[in-house]
Amino acid sequence: MLYEDSVFSVETQLGGKTLKLETGRYARQANGAVMATYGETMVLVTAVCAKEPKEDIDFFPLTVEYREKPSAAGKIPGGFLKREGKPSDKEILSARLIDRPIRPLFPDNFRNETQIVANVFSYDMEVDPDVIGAIAASAALHISNIPFLEPIGEVRVGKINGQLIINPTQKQIEECDLELVVAGTETSIMMVEGEANEVSEAELLEALQFAHVEIKKIVQLQKELREKCGKPKMEVKPAEINEELLKDVTDYATPKISELVATVLGKEERNLANANLAKEVIEHFSEKYPESEKAIKTILHDLEKDIMRKRILETGLRLDGRKTNEIRPIKIELDVLPRVHGSVLFTRGETQSLTSLTLGSTRDVQIIDGLDEEYQKSFILHYNFPPFSVGEVGRMTGIGRREIGHGNLAERSLKRMVPPVEKFPYVVRLTSDILESNGSSSMATVCAGSLALMAGGVPVKDAVAGIAMGLITEGDKYSILSDILGNEDHLGDMDFKVAGTSKGITGFQMDIKIQGISFEILSKALEQARQGRMHILGIMKDAIAEPRKTISKYAPAISVIKVPVEAIGAIIGPGGKNIQAIQRLYKTEISIDEVGNCYIIGQDQDLLDKCTKHLKLTVEGPTVGDVYEGKIIKIIDSGAFVELLPGIDAYLHISQVSHKRLSKVTDEIKEGDVVKVRIEKYENGKIYVSRKALLNK
Repeated sequence: MLYEDSVFSVETQLGGKTLKLETGRYARQANGAVMATYGETMVLVTAVCAKEPKEDIDFFPLTVEYREKPSAAGKIPGGFLKREGKPSDKEILSARLIDRPIRPLFPDNFRNETQIVANVFSYDMEVDPDVIGAIAASAALHISNIPFLEPIGEVRVGKINGQLIINPTQKQIEECDLELVVAGTETSIMMVEGEANEVSEAELLEALQFAHVEIKKIVQLQKELREKCGKPKMEVKPAEINEELLKDVTDYATPKISELVATVLGKEERNLANANLAKEVIEHFSEKYPESEKAIKTILHDLEKDIMRKRILETGLRLDGRKTNEIRPIKIELDVLPRVHGSVLFTRGETQSLTSLTLGSTRDVQIIDGLDEEYQKSFILHYNFPPFSVGEVGRMTGIGRREIGHGNLAERSLKRMVPPVEKFPYVVRLTSDILESNGSSSMATVCAGSLALMAGGVPVKDAVAGIAMGLITEGDKYSILSDILGNEDHLGDMDFKVAGTSKGITGFQMDIKIQGISFEILSKALEQARQGRMHILGIMKDAIAEPRKTISKYAPAISVIKVPVEAIGAIIGPGGKNIQAIQRLYKTEISIDEVGNCYIIGQDQDLLDKCTKHLKLTVEGPTVGDVYEGKIIKIIDSGAFVELLPGIDAYLHISQVSHKRLSKVTDEIKEGDVVKVRIEKYENGKIYVSRKALLNK
């Protein structure tokens, strides 16, 4: 039974709309449940955790699920079952926007399985509900007994005509030069994700600061809700530490790890050296500390982390011997795959992407159906991360959330450089297969994707490069790292990916593992990223400076003509008879959109040109003097009808059959004959031709 005095709500103004957070009415058996209402969009988020911690794991078992119910927008799901299926890419990306900023905000030793579930129950077709779901998730955790360190706020920021706006509508986003999602606590930024039309570092920083003002309001709103109904937080037991074991292992292993950290090794060599060291330490203490293998490995991991971080802060030298702003060696090989439409093998250090380009016709567009109106994508980027890329064995059962997220970032970083279908009549697909990985494979994908587009003859606006930045902090000291390794990501405090051209930023994503960073650090990281990006762009330019003038001979040839809307029916013919005959004759595919753009696709350029001529004849009519080879399809007393092209007939009068005077047309020609004729007249939609004009007297 619902008691009115158990329902609590708070509200504030955000981006010109009322944001309301309510609890106590829905899902009351969850540890925390909040219905967030923004306009007429409603998202319910529940937070539930197990009562007991999971044993024998060394990570926080958090899962986040986000679902957009078609009924929220008044839709019935497609397909045979008419029921929601597996989460779409959009739902997975939205779940990541919730997961990434909240994950660092749980106690280090919290091991209770925790699940966040966000359901969109009502959608007003304006503001994307993903950021509303993140706010509700934070609120549900904050008011619950789950040990969540502090609440976050999350907003989308757009920039239109130089004006920054909070939570732009879907229509406004299409006009934005800059669009980003920002999550943060009351004091700092936790996560950034977005794309831009070559904006400056200063513009991006301004947008982050603008977002943080609204984030503070959202955080304060959640604190008000907790004051009304918050539950006491669960106690998290600190990790049990054998102080004697800790001291013994530290004393014994510190000099060995220090030497190892200072030695320049490849990824596999370092992994092997660490494994051998762990084996040595475990054997050394096996009698004094039996069955302490797991505890010793944990101590060694923490020692490596501390020593590596201290070395970077004190000497500016990293695991591979680079300085903090130094980029790994880059190697670029073009056209490594002979039959694809463009290919690049991009290697940066021990990270390698083999990216291939495929050009398709307009029939290959990807149709996206969700809560919003259905739309089409003509530029697609897919990213694959097989287990062998990191030297591991793993099940390959489908695309993971990480692959979808990394592919989306690379796609957003490149898409504004790719011309629209109206200017380049191809659907463009890039496939990045990561063959090696030791840091920032998504940014390698950006570089390889840009190079593959240019190698394949796609007339892109400019080249795009990407770089991943890291951070090591200790008190007031910090070091910003350019082009981070996998270990620097794992043992560091930040992963800040920035992609762009020589003119400005096109895509970015930031995640941090601590409770926020300052705008001073963000500003310096952006500038250091810009310098690194320019260095990489210079190397890319040496490999290929501009898009090739022609596309691959293996790519489909495409011709585009404009036809009057009223002529579309004549081209298609009754039941598609005419257009099917044309396609068979010229071995082409023809598609016509509702505004009269006619796309002709084929593999043979000569046949494509003939097909284009045919369609122009159908639409524009014949030109006097043009010569055609046609088939006699019908004979009458006064002459014959010649099929110039499928569906296009001309009249051949008996006087124009031959220089001789004929009593019957069949004295010279018969049905089925193929004859050459010249167009003499086009009048009232009828074509008149002459055979005689082409015969010698």
